[in-house]
Amino acid sequence: MKGKILFVSPYPVDKAPSQRLKFEQYYSYFKENGYELTTNSFIDEDFWKIVYKPRNYVKKICYTLLGYLRRFLLLFTLRKYDVVYIHLWVTPIGPPFFEYLYRAFAKKVVYDIDDLIFLKPKSKANPIINMLKSGNKPIYLMKHADHVITCTPHLDTFVRQYNQSTTDISSTINTDVYQQRSDYSIQGRPIVLGWSGSHSTSKYVYLLKDVLRRLSKEMPLKLLVIGDPAFNISGVEVEAIKWNEATEVKDLGRIDIGLYPLPDEEWVLGKSGLKALQYMALGIPTVATAIGANFRVIESGISGFLVTSEEEWYKRIKQLTLDQSLRHQIGVAAAKRVRQYYSIKANAPVYLSIINSLN
Repeated sequence: MKGKILFVSPYPVDKAPSQRLKFEQYYSYFKENGYELTTNSFIDEDFWKIVYKPRNYVKKICYTLLGYLRRFLLLFTLRKYDVVYIHLWVTPIGPPFFEYLYRAFAKKVVYDIDDLIFLKPKSKANPIINMLKSGNKPIYLMKHADHVITCTPHLDTFVRQYNQSTTDISSTINTDVYQQRSDYSIQGRPIVLGWSGSHSTSKYVYLLKDVLRRLSKEMPLKLLVIGDPAFNISGVEVEAIKWNEATEVKDLGRIDIGLYPLPDEEWVLGKSGLKALQYMALGIPTVATAIGANFRVIESGISGFLVTSEEEWYKRIKQLTLDQSLRHQIGVAAAKRVRQYYSIKANAPVYLSIINSLN
């Protein structure tokens, strides 16, 4: 055995995209290479069921206290691990007190940061937590970790103000599961434009409401929204469904053209382009806002299209709708790009080299 790794994460295993589409995908790879793994989440399975739902305040307080108790008891075991891998934070609220203790007790610390969490985004489901959150936790961990794993060029540049030992690793795709489609025909049915996300991010699809209404008047199309069953745009045929882990790849596979609209906000610069990568891995031609990490994920005109205006959105979606050979050409190039740069196979050696360097 090479050593022991403790993963200290906010969420249960295989639940949150920032975990399951980043480091959790490499657990089997670490084990194959001689590491013994232990995971510890602040939010347990029962808490996960209600944490992002409104109200339930008494239960949320009780589950939060239990999370703090688990983190306190874990302190006394930290020295037996060769590497402590911390994702986002040790505890969710207040100053970096537990982060300080974990750094003091742990032999080596890897800090994995996803999104610009130091900007303190707001959760409508947990307004009290919003007031108690501190941006100092991620800053402290950036400064004092032995190595920091980021997910976008912007975030990596920010972290390097505090720590030069960083590696920028995007969200990655399991290309054994996400496989390129072979059929790009839409004969006899409407084109399916698609988006996947959650109820909290579906507001970005409304940025395209005028474009989608304009296109709907000119050609038969359906908008498939995965992750917000209540989504609707008047004047557009919309099919809105729940996100389901068991059917995620199958549901995404129904999409003919992937949409990835984003606002021009600083928070977006922490996004790794995951939605685009999911579409692309399946060979789905994608149109995305030209911002942030999308510039490195998509080679515009080759493996997708990056756009900056409503007119460009309209033009590229219509162009792809009317040209099956272009959908095929872009889709093939997109899937190849994911396999080459954003697959588990391409990035597993990078993760392993970081752990090996600290052990």
